[in-house]
Formats: sequence, C-alpha cells, structure tokens
Amino acid sequence: MNQNKLFRLTRIRLALYYAIVMGLILSIFAFGFYRAVFHAHVVALDSEIESVAGTLHDSIELKLQSPGRLEPFAHQLFPNLDNCGTGATNCIQQQPDSKRHLLGIVTKTSYYIRFFDTSRKLIANAGYYPKGLPDIFNQKTWQFLKDSRGKDYHQITLALHTQSYQDWGYMQVGRSLQEFNHYLDSVKLVSVLGLLIAMGMIASASWWLSGLAMQPIYQSYRQIQQFTADVAHELRTPLAATGATVESALLMSQIDEEETRDILQTIQRQNQRLTGLVVDLLLLARIDRQAQKLQPEICCLNDIVSDLVEEFEAMAAAAGVKLTSLIQVEQSVDIMGNSDQLYRLFSNLIVNAIQYTPTGREVTVLLERNDYNAIIKVQDTGIGIPKHELTQIFHRFYRVSSDRSRSTGGSGLGLAIVQAIVHSHHGSIDVQSELGKGSTFTIKLPFNARPINSVHSISIWKMLYKSLRK
Repeated sequence: MNQNKLFRLTRIRLALYYAIVMGLILSIFAFGFYRAVFHAHVVALDSEIESVAGTLHDSIELKLQSPGRLEPFAHQLFPNLDNCGTGATNCIQQQPDSKRHLLGIVTKTSYYIRFFDTSRKLIANAGYYPKGLPDIFNQKTWQFLKDSRGKDYHQITLALHTQSYQDWGYMQVGRSLQEFNHYLDSVKLVSVLGLLIAMGMIASASWWLSGLAMQPIYQSYRQIQQFTADVAHELRTPLAATGATVESALLMSQIDEEETRDILQTIQRQNQRLTGLVVDLLLLARIDRQAQKLQPEICCLNDIVSDLVEEFEAMAAAAGVKLTSLIQVEQSVDIMGNSDQLYRLFSNLIVNAIQYTPTGREVTVLLERNDYNAIIKVQDTGIGIPKHELTQIFHRFYRVSSDRSRSTGGSGLGLAIVQAIVHSHHGSIDVQSELGKGSTFTIKLPFNARPINSVHSISIWKMLYKSLRK
C-alpha cells in the first residue's frame, strides 16, 4: 500500500489530521489541568494568608490604644519588628534573640507584616521583608506585587482599630510566591513534556491506525483493479474471435451459403458469450449497489426446484448425467423473496453441477427445512474441488485450477452471483467437496428473508440456458 502514491499521501493526511485533532484536544486538556491546579493553589494560598492575617489582626487589635502607635507588646509579639520613623528611607531588620520564643509565622522567610498609619505611611515591618518591594500603600484587600528583582508576592490588607474603636491604621500580611511559582513551573514542565511524549505516541498510533483504516479501502481498490483486468480479459476473447471470423470472411473472394452459415453461427456464439457476460456483470452491479428494491413476494421453493429440475433434464441427459430432485418435506416451503433471483441462484448451481459431473453419474437437488430456515442442497458426484480452493470459488472470474475452457469454465461469475443472491436474501451458503467424489452446496434461507436488491426479468437467462441445451 505504501508503494502506491495516492494511498501513501492519503495515509499521511489521515494520520496528520488525527494527530492534529488529538494534539489540540490534549493541549486544551493540559491547559485546563494547569488552570485548575493554579486556581486550587491560589485558593489554598489565599486561605492560608487570610488565616494568618486574621489571627494576627485579632491578637493585635485588642491591645492598641493610640492611633498610629505600636504598643510595647508588639515588640514582644514580633521580636524582629523594625520601626520606620517619619522620613526614614530604610528599615533596618534586627536579628531576633535566639533565646526567646518567637511567633512562628514571622520567622519564616516566606511571610512579612507591614504596618501603616491612617495617613497610609509605613510605620514598621516584621518577618521577612523583601528588598525593593514598593512602600506605596494601596488599600485593595488582595494584591499581587513584584519586588525590584521581579519576584512575586501576594498580600492582604486589613484595617486596625484601637480599643476605643478609633481608626488606628492598616496591617498588611504578605507571602512570597517563590515556592508557588516553582511548583507551577514544575507543573508546566511536566505538562509540556507529557504533551510532547503523548504527541509522539499519538503520531505513531495515528500512522498505525490510518494504515488499518486504509487497508480495506486498498483491498477494495486492488479487487477493482483485478476485476477490471478480468473483465478486459473475458471481453477480449469473444471480441477477438468475432473479429478474426469477420476478417477471414472479408478475405474470401466468394462465400457460399454453407460457409456463410458457419460464419454467422460463430458470430452468434461469441455474441451469446458477450451477452451472458454483460448480463452477469449488470446483475452483480445491481446487487452491489442495492440500487432498487422490489416488494418481496411469497416464493414456493417446492415449485422452483421442481421446475428447474424439469427444465434442465434435457441438458443433463445430453451430458449423460442423471438429474433428480428429492423433496423431503410434506408441506410447501414458502419464503419471502424474489423469484427471479432464486431462479438464477439454483440455475447456476445446477448448471455447474451438470458441467462438472462425468458421464454416467448423478446430480441431486434436495429440499428440506428446519424451524427457522429452508435448506436446499445441490449434490453432484463429479470431479470435486481441491480444499485449498474452496475459499476462493466465490471470487469473481475465479475458476478452479485456473480452468479457462469455455466448455466447463464459463466466465467465472456464476458462483459470485450465487453468493450475492444468497446474501441479498440474508441467507448463508456452504460447500463441501472431495476430489473425485463430488461436491455439495448447501443453502439456508430464513423464512422471513426479504431481498434487498432487484433483478430484471429472467427471459434473457432462459434464452441463454435454452441455447446451452441446444
């Protein structure tokens, strides 16, 4: 398949489209996963900061007395508290006394606390205070900030009041987002690497799946190529024979009545072969396309089998073969079907059985039934079919042992038509054969079968069979 340019390009496009679609789906999923993780951690971070800020706020606000002034207890609560006087440009962070118990939150390197008076000027800070963080006060409850080195921080601003419910100022509690950003970077890296690995696996899988998807199409394409070649071969032979006959007649200076009759008979035989081949091809085309549907009718298989056996007795007698029917049911076997199709179905099997049965032997057509199906068997005591060819005999233009003789081989479409008609009636066909002992074709047709294809009148087929008997 890869050697064919059309199928190779189609496979590449199919695999590419599949990979692109799956890549987009995975990318959307990865982005959604990242946003979900980001949102979940922001919520958790806000909850943590809000809990810390609320605890500090409640601890401090109960002891504040004068607006804008930190009481001595603040130095006990925050040992590393730095006072920032009016006009001060730097707040020098003092080293805490290692012998004193410190509030755990302010000793962590990720948290800082800032105090502002009512005029929104920085009074003091505690904990880890990043360098380069803007001192400009913004009264937004939540803020995302960056210091001079581009590091991110998240903080909350709470209002403080004195014991007498006067406005004291504000307290800001912030946290570094360095760990948070590192975690998000790890999530991004894992997502990107996972997406790349997944895309590689998807590309390989899409190439493999596109090959599987194209395989039936390629097989159909090869069958069409083979079918076209076989049709050309089958048409070429009678056309060549007809052309040679006409050319030889044109080369004759004089043609008597007997020679003229022989030439016309030769042309008639070749025309009959072409007509039969065209009829078979049209029939298969109609069945394959399922172009038309006829209303199903009640078909009595007893009558069909009896009529066919009676019709082909002369043909069998001419070939030295005994043709008999064995109807093993007392009542009539009726199914819903198309009588034209069924006529062609059993005719093909009976004609094949007669043609491949040597002189002095017998062909039997049996009719029986079970609870669900009508069963028809066409048994012959002919030459048989090799086991390795049993699975191929229903292929179009296939002949057993590559038989190309016109007396026995035919066009190779008979059994293909048989199988198509059986399938159109939702039935099944099975063949058992043994070399030198004969073959048995078993057809099962359900009683509720409804044909899905139509076939035109059988007058042409009857004409062909009558001509064969002659």
